[in-house]
Amino acid sequence: MRGTIRTMACSRLTGSVVLLVGILAAPTGEAQTKFNSGQNVQPVFEGWEKNPDGSFNLLFGYLNRNYRERPHVPVGPNNHFAPGEVDRGQPSHFYPRRQNYVFKVQVPADFGDQDLVWTVTHAGRTDVAVGSLWPVWEVDDAVIMANRGMGIGGSYVDNHAPSLGLDGPDTHAVSVGDTVTLVVVAGDDGIPGPNPESAARNGNRRGRPGPDQQNMVNPRAAVATGLGVTWLQHRGPAPVTFSPMTPTVEYGRASTTASFSSPGTYVLRAVADDTVLTATVDVTVIVAPTNEAH
Repeated sequence: MRGTIRTMACSRLTGSVVLLVGILAAPTGEAQTKFNSGQNVQPVFEGWEKNPDGSFNLLFGYLNRNYRERPHVPVGPNNHFAPGEVDRGQPSHFYPRRQNYVFKVQVPADFGDQDLVWTVTHAGRTDVAVGSLWPVWEVDDAVIMANRGMGIGGSYVDNHAPSLGLDGPDTHAVSVGDTVTLVVVAGDDGIPGPNPESAARNGNRRGRPGPDQQNMVNPRAAVATGLGVTWLQHRGPAPVTFSPMTPTVEYGRASTTASFSSPGTYVLRAVADDTVLTATVDVTVIVAPTNEAH
């Protein structure tokens, strides 16, 4: 039944306020405890947007309640969508704390009043996010800006999202211990431009995120130029090391290297951020055991 709490925790976005159902239940006196590990991952439905062809995108993010642990939950019984296809492009690697607007699921124009449920089970708990096309959950750039701390008024009305593309293939094959160089071409309209005052309010004056950073993609990364690029791990069985994680954008290009300690298939994501809106591009890396790349 709509509007009721189901047997598993649900989360939805109403206007610009994210309602997280079932946030950490701690005994009296422990509500503010910061847990480094051992906590669950709460998927979050952020809202929906309409595409020019009449279809819709359902937007999802998550809250990893750990401050240090980055759980790997493979797509399958513990990380799936229903009804229909289990794999809808969701992450299997979860960064600490709240990560907004991580991915989109396109649904047809006739989706109607159906629900699409994302389920994640971790640390002995199963949580869900229920996506639907209720009118109150429609989002636009103003709502996204509000959720990124820009205020409900929706500033920078002339701003356009950055452009982002790969300079090179979208699939690589390497061996454990090898590195792969990743280059993106990024551009922006220059709005809103550098914002050192915002960086000073939200972190240290160098614009570098602290250890308790809420979101891995953050306006502080773009303090110097107004446009920043961050590399993130979207999927993969073991942590990936980026050097650097936030490369400098010079003459429209940004380069980093990624290294891997375990074999498997990884999806790496570059995010271009103008401090208000973002653009993403993905790279797949197939990592073989040492000296077995193909």
